[in-house]
Amino acid sequence: MTTPPPAPARIAVLGGTGFIGRLLGARLQEQGIEVLSVARKPSEVPAPGRFAAFDLSTTAPSELTALLDREGIDTVVNAAGGMWGLTDEQMYEANVVLTERLVEAVAAMARPARLVHLGTVHEYGMAPVGVSQREQDVPAPVMEYGKLKLAATEAVVRAVGAGTVDAVVLRLGNVVGAGQPGHSLLGVMAARLDAARLAGETAELALQPLTAQRDFVDLTDTLDAVQLAAEALAAGRSVPPVLNVGTGSATSARHLVELLIEESGVPTAVTEVPAPDGTGPETEWQQMDVTAAREHLGWAPKRSLRQAVAALWQAQTA
Repeated sequence: MTTPPPAPARIAVLGGTGFIGRLLGARLQEQGIEVLSVARKPSEVPAPGRFAAFDLSTTAPSELTALLDREGIDTVVNAAGGMWGLTDEQMYEANVVLTERLVEAVAAMARPARLVHLGTVHEYGMAPVGVSQREQDVPAPVMEYGKLKLAATEAVVRAVGAGTVDAVVLRLGNVVGAGQPGHSLLGVMAARLDAARLAGETAELALQPLTAQRDFVDLTDTLDAVQLAAEALAAGRSVPPVLNVGTGSATSARHLVELLIEESGVPTAVTEVPAPDGTGPETEWQQMDVTAAREHLGWAPKRSLRQAVAALWQAQTA
């Protein structure tokens, strides 16, 4: 008697129309995985797989439970959240309330799905120059966004500790790649360079020193980590509740902008603008220790920041 092949995985991606969620869904679908993209509303470009319009920040968790059960979802990736252009109250709804309700919804499923929640390096706050931030360090976020994302992470970790949800939080560095949000520093710079390219003009960029040192990470490497985390949970492997995903080294934002200018090939005139007082690497340093992700997921960053910026520029001009 022939053993029937296993049913394809069914993965729901919350934030399925966003920067990370859309590309994750597209990649999963290409691999034969059934994808349910979930977002508050459809986007102009259709999201990968099946789409469900769902605002968990304003909807009862039981309704999401019913949706996930109906779709036979076995893994949920939470790539949803919000920062840019939102009030503190809206950020709270989009990050904390949404995650708390998601955890409740998953725990109530007939067969609870596994959960991969995407956190952020901003949950840590800053560190002294040269120090790598580890998962066991006590977080001290300075931005409101970081504080709210930390509260969301804590909701997931509590559920793991209580045994109600099988989950892992991936604390992501500053992700760089194709489809970079237009409101981000690199997104803004790419748009200005592209406009100059199309007009056949020299791009004029006014830049602060941008000496802040942050842990930037390639988008494709990030998607690799998400998939490996989902696979580890599916295989029943023991995974710490929080894992860092970054390059393990700090890089200045100015260096990323310079790489982008080089990759664009657009003639550029840079005007230096003084930085505000109290800024600089001594007050704005983030570098994550990614040893645990290597040990528990077999993951390590493979792509250079130049490759990440090149993918960003290619997508911008496509």
